[in-house]
Amino acid sequence: MSLRICILETDILRPELVDQYQGYGQMFQRLFSQQPIAAEFTVYNVMQGDYPSDDETFDAYLVTGSKADSFGTDPWIETLKTYLLNRYERGDKLLGVCFGHQLLALLLGGKSERATQGWGVGTHSYKLAAKAPWMSPLREELTLLISHQDQVTALPENATVIASSDFCPFAAYHINDQVLCFQGHPEFIHDYSRALLDIRQEALGEQIYSKGMASLEHEHHGTTVAEWMMRFVSHKPEGESVKP
Repeated sequence: MSLRICILETDILRPELVDQYQGYGQMFQRLFSQQPIAAEFTVYNVMQGDYPSDDETFDAYLVTGSKADSFGTDPWIETLKTYLLNRYERGDKLLGVCFGHQLLALLLGGKSERATQGWGVGTHSYKLAAKAPWMSPLREELTLLISHQDQVTALPENATVIASSDFCPFAAYHINDQVLCFQGHPEFIHDYSRALLDIRQEALGEQIYSKGMASLEHEHHGTTVAEWMMRFVSHKPEGESVKP
């Protein structure tokens, strides 16, 4: 039986990228189709006020990346925070990427803010700081495509760091068997990262732009993270019965 995943899309792609990439919801669907666990996805653009109806049930809710700041006060962000806190209190599984990673940390007692380290772009490698049964296939180090100038600077009290680097100490974390988040973008592909770098070249400055472009020669582990996410969603701790 397929897992049912609700994708809460928190952005609309730039006009010049829409034709090729559609949106983050579609990018995640393409990514998850490359991993072995069967799953079905429904995308809701919460930026436009689109949410599941009360009678719809999902195995997990995934919050995507966004150009918006996780610490912003836009009405749609406040609505999303209320929705996610309600889902968390109900015991639903929550997944977060980039903006979603930061928003969930903020919502659950941590802190996210503009990073003093500046922009992170291109590919970035992290040391794995923890192991869990759902982290299969296991890797010694994790490399992901990134594009962010905000970071989680304090984790919620009950969170465990999974991946870390000097540049981004809280690059991935989980909260028990309920929340799993990554700063990097498993759904990105190299061509999309190149397009973003080109669009932001002036804002980034030549040094960061050139370094980011050069880093795209390296592969990334997006499909590994996708599999970890689906294993996390389907994982049942010992002693816990499977929902009927």
